[in-house]
Amino acid sequence: MTTFSEESHPTSTSESQLEDSLSETDLSQQEQTSESPSDGDQGTEQQAKEELQIFQDKYVRLAAEFENYKRRAQRDQSDAIRYANESLLKNLLSTIDNLERAIQSGKDAGATGALLEGVELTHKQFLETVGKLGVRQISSTGNVFDPTMHQAVAQVESDTTEPNTVIEEFQKGYFLHDRILRPAMVTVAKEKSDQTEPSSTKDTGE
Repeated sequence: MTTFSEESHPTSTSESQLEDSLSETDLSQQEQTSESPSDGDQGTEQQAKEELQIFQDKYVRLAAEFENYKRRAQRDQSDAIRYANESLLKNLLSTIDNLERAIQSGKDAGATGALLEGVELTHKQFLETVGKLGVRQISSTGNVFDPTMHQAVAQVESDTTEPNTVIEEFQKGYFLHDRILRPAMVTVAKEKSDQTEPSSTKDTGE
């Protein structure tokens, strides 16, 4: 019995040393794993950064688009208020035209007195009223023809006026703030054409 006990003691010691060695190896591998991340973790982190950058870019674009939308909405609202009476004011222009015709007819007929003065006063008040709402006349006669402000109804040859110059105004034009409420109807000068009489030759016969 004593001999058996002495032979088994070295075996137990060897097994214990082997277990200690394996434990140390496992601990060493765990430490290495914790110190350096795996390739899979690095790939996931890079992907997360790329996705974050994409979301940030989208946010910046959306913020810029929203600011542009706000500015457009504010401008549209301001224009809607500023030009709310455009249709009404345009219809009133025909009344102003008729008052001007009445004044001119009265002057041509040599009329004087309270009636003509009353019409002139009414015309003046009309202009003052629409002027407060942003209506103003377009300057035409003597200026260069501008198709955005003038409507040419005739062209007249002239050797005293520069071509493409407005020489007569049939109907006044008006602005509403910075828009054309109605273009002016005008006559425009054009260059006088040179008319040369064809020379006549006599045929001589023998």
